[in-house]
Amino acid sequence: MNRTAILVGCAELPSGDGDDDALVPALSSLGFSVSWAAWDSDAAFEDADAVILRATWDYPSRRSEFLAWCESVPSLFNSAAVVRWNTDKSYLVELLDAGLAVVPTTLVSPGDDARFPSSDFVVKPSVGAGSRGAARFAAGEDASAHVATLHAEGHTALIQPYQSSVDTSGELALVYIGGFYSHAFTKSAMLGSEVDSSGLYLSEKLAPASPPADAVALAEDVLDAASALLGILRAELLYARVDVVRGADGKPLLLELELTEPSLGFRQTDPSAALRFASAVRQQLA
Repeated sequence: MNRTAILVGCAELPSGDGDDDALVPALSSLGFSVSWAAWDSDAAFEDADAVILRATWDYPSRRSEFLAWCESVPSLFNSAAVVRWNTDKSYLVELLDAGLAVVPTTLVSPGDDARFPSSDFVVKPSVGAGSRGAARFAAGEDASAHVATLHAEGHTALIQPYQSSVDTSGELALVYIGGFYSHAFTKSAMLGSEVDSSGLYLSEKLAPASPPADAVALAEDVLDAASALLGILRAELLYARVDVVRGADGKPLLLELELTEPSLGFRQTDPSAALRFASAVRQQLA
């Protein structure tokens, strides 16, 4: 049976950044007619069997419009409810409250005063993608001006102590497909990196990785807790990326849980990962 799948980008990246190129032949091999389209284009999203968010990286400045579009798409992956929850990083506080090992996170809403950590720290918008709007500050430095800028742009500011392990080890990204672990890769620190030609994200160095057992255990706990908060089964998540860093004590901490439009590192892993993704799409539709 022939089915249609639309991979979704944005006006600046209507066919993604190249990382998802392997998905087109993989999906085609399993009976899908595949195309790319920007989310705000006039593509017939309502007629597609599967609409898969991949590079919708312009949403932070248009989140309300983007969420309304997500809710209008009958067969969106991940679902509009997941997107609404995950596109505001306040979910990190929910996971902290659920007892997960998360990088300590403080939210500062417009009109509220900020208190800064005694160590180096990072300030970023609670709604953002690709590290845009994120800035690192030294211990004792006053970041009030950056917080004020974020507030003026309508953002809640998110404050976290900087994890120095990022300087040496970077972040570890664990990728799950259909609720099951697929592969992992490392990402170098992006703060201060060059902006990609699209203007939507900071360039970064990626490399394949074999995740240690404690990082996998944390990722599993995070996905279970997030699924419980969302009231869904893990298997209902077509894709997930769990970004982990090491704390000062060497133990893994969740930095971000990406359930909306993350790069999944297909270029950093074996070719069968794209086929696993395509098979998971069929499973979602079954």
